Amino acid sequence: MRSKCYVVALILLAACVGLGQAAEQKPFHADHLEHHFDPKQSALRWDDPKRDLWQLPDRVMAVLHLKQGYIVADIGAGTGYFSVRLAKSKAAPKVYAVDIEPSMVSYVRERAAEEGLPNVIVVQAAADQPNLPEPVDVILVVNTYHHIGNRGAYFRKLIESIKPGGRVAIIDFKPNSPVGPPKEFRFPPEQFKSELGQAGYKLVAEHAFLPRQYFLVFEVARELTAPSK
Repeated sequence: MRSKCYVVALILLAACVGLGQAAEQKPFHADHLEHHFDPKQSALRWDDPKRDLWQLPDRVMAVLHLKQGYIVADIGAGTGYFSVRLAKSKAAPKVYAVDIEPSMVSYVRERAAEEGLPNVIVVQAAADQPNLPEPVDVILVVNTYHHIGNRGAYFRKLIESIKPGGRVAIIDFKPNSPVGPPKEFRFPPEQFKSELGQAGYKLVAEHAFLPRQYFLVFEVARELTAPSK
């Protein structure tokens, strides 16, 4: 009887050790946040008029100095909060509403059709690139940066889709924001600047008027500009 109990104890111990090793080998979190959203449910929050009070979309677009004839990419467009506003702005740019989730792509396509916005073109993105069909003047990345994996490679490749003199605007949550992703996916401004700098960009503007988010604008550093094909 003792021998049987001893064997069972050894088996349980080995199982516990194995589970412990597996837990040690699995990282607590990656450097990006993976999440899937339901468009209709997300629209209740993302397109809530109350969001305008802290997102200040009109002021965001004003400091981007959009011009007629511009092409803008809204990477991580979601339900089209910014894509629709950009398309309706006085400059009326061509807007690529880019998202990785097919359900979001379909939602924005239907929304643009319902609101009569032919200048909104939806784009199905891949995990490692936005699949933009042509170079753009402005890239807007709102509340999406922390969802991007391998950001260094992603933004280095993105240079190919930016016109000379084009800009990349990053807006993402501050650590003390009452809404946003888990705390470990809220980065200090130095991290944005460091990662984009290593990817070949330079900071050209930093706006402090958003109460819940950082707002950083980058351009491609001249000496690191991707060669034309």
